Amino acid sequence: MTDIILFHHVQGLTPGVRAFADRLRAAGHWVATPDLFDGKTFATLEEGVAHVEGIGFDAVVQRGVDAASELPERVVYAGFSLGAMPAQRLAQTRPGALAVLLYHGAVPADTYGDSWPPDVAIQAHVNDEDDWGDLDVMRSLVEQAPDAELFTYRGSTHLFTDSGLDVYDAAATGLVVERSLALLARRA
Repeated sequence: MTDIILFHHVQGLTPGVRAFADRLRAAGHWVATPDLFDGKTFATLEEGVAHVEGIGFDAVVQRGVDAASELPERVVYAGFSLGAMPAQRLAQTRPGALAVLLYHGAVPADTYGDSWPPDVAIQAHVNDEDDWGDLDVMRSLVEQAPDAELFTYRGSTHLFTDSGLDVYDAAATGLVVERSLALLARRA
């Protein structure tokens, strides 16, 4: 069993994010899903982005960092799109990180440090034509880590792993979960 903290995307802690976390829990993992938006959810990416711009991206990332403060050190950090930012920051800066699971987004490694910590595994998942997904950034990240995997899926939709959204892709999400569980088994 692995301890995981899973950060939601810009549309909030949706039922689809909760359902994804439940799939990890069903495999025996403990998963925290902090709500960085105090219960607010948004129907579109654009509405969610406007909300984050009102709060400030740095403030949202700090909320994620604060949510992890009570967790043990040996944790896997995970995040969907916007949620990849606090997950990545914690994986790069908090001692004891086991791995990071980046779903639909990432930021350059130098955003949170000089380089990627060599003992922290990366697994990244994104659609190959997702304009929001930062595929080039993900490629750069996996080149920097000794234990890194990048999985691309065919399509242009963002957040395809959220079962509550119209863009949900059940088959691709099944692969994402399977591959995530494989990493968790290796890094536990």
